[in-house]
Amino acid sequence: MAGKKRIVGEMVGRASARFQPMGPRKIRYVADLIRGKTVAEAQVILSLLHRPSAVPVVKRLLTSAVANCNHPDADSLVIGRIWADGGPTLKRWRPRAFGRANRIRKRSCHIHIELTEPV
Repeated sequence: MAGKKRIVGEMVGRASARFQPMGPRKIRYVADLIRGKTVAEAQVILSLLHRPSAVPVVKRLLTSAVANCNHPDADSLVIGRIWADGGPTLKRWRPRAFGRANRIRKRSCHIHIELTEPV
């Protein structure tokens, strides 16, 4: 897991969003793009990225992590770790032809972010 390794320095702030109603793969695409970047760079990347389901959640989580840390220059902090784990899956059934049924999996995820000081 690439997100579990710490990139640089000592952890300053963290935030997590649990039970988000989307699959973890959608979040991992965005997380891989901003991992290791400074907060300012990550905010620019998120503002230019077109992933309507994942970007607002990650942007809110990044803002929360910055607010949670007591650092004078928050824009220079680095996203040390960011990862998305799978949450509980709701199982639903969809009727199909000839009396059959297909399973629908409504996935959820837990997203975590840790900010570190630059070296």
